[in-house]
Amino acid sequence: MAVLLAQISDLHLDGSDRATRRAHRVMDYLRSLPRPVDALLVTGDIADHGEEAEYEEAARILKAPFPVLTCPGNHDARPAYRKALLGEAPDDGPVNRIHRIAGAAVLMCDSTIPGRDEGRLDAPTLDWIDAQLSALPRDTPALIAFHQPPVELHHPLPDSAMLEQPARLAALLDAHPQVVAVLTGHAHTAAASTFAGRPLIVGPAVTWTLRMPWEGDRPADREQPPGLAFHVLGDDRRLTTHYRVVL
Repeated sequence: MAVLLAQISDLHLDGSDRATRRAHRVMDYLRSLPRPVDALLVTGDIADHGEEAEYEEAARILKAPFPVLTCPGNHDARPAYRKALLGEAPDDGPVNRIHRIAGAAVLMCDSTIPGRDEGRLDAPTLDWIDAQLSALPRDTPALIAFHQPPVELHHPLPDSAMLEQPARLAALLDAHPQVVAVLTGHAHTAAASTFAGRPLIVGPAVTWTLRMPWEGDRPADREQPPGLAFHVLGDDRRLTTHYRVVL
C-alpha cells in the first residue's frame, strides 16, 4: 500500500496572530482529511526567534492524530527546540531522528549551523545518516529530509544560503540506493529538481511565499495562502508529489 506523507515548512511562529492563524489553517486542513496521512514532515524554521514560547505554541498547534516528524531550520535554536518541542533536555548537538512509517524510513536531519543561514550536514550527522541507512534492510525505501536545499533554485535569496558541501551528501547517497528522494524547505517556494540522481522536492512555506525574479522585485509575497505538499510513495518506490494551498 502506498505511503502518504504531508510536508509543511517554515512556519516562523513568532507569537503574532498572523503566523498562528496560518499554521492553524494548515493543521485544521490536514486533520480534516477523509484519509489521514501516515505522517506529517515539518522541515524547519518552526520558530522565528528560537524562543521556548514559540516551540510551546508549535507543540500545541502541531498536535495531531498522526505522527508529526520535525527537523530544525536556521531560525530554530537547538536547546529550546529540544526542551519545548521534543520534551528533551536542552542540548546544542544536532537533532537527528529516524522514523519508521508504514514500511518506509524517514530520516529527519539537522543541517543547521548555529548563527548562520547557510546549512551543512556536519561529519557526525553524515556518519549518523550512513549508519542508519546501513542498518536498514536493503528493500526498505528511505527519504531524507533537512532544511536548506543542496541545489540552486535560481533566486538570489535562497541561493545565498544553500546547503554547503553538497558533494559529501551526494557521495553518501551513491552508496545507498534505497534513498528514493530528498526533501527540504527553507526557500519558501514549492520547487522540484534533482540531486544525486534522485528527486529533490522543496516544500512551500506556511508563513509567506517567495516571489521569483520574473514575478517582481519584492521577494516576500505575504498575500499568498499557506502551502503544503503531499508525497505518495508507491510500492514501486516512485515518489509522486502534489502541492496544495490552504485558503
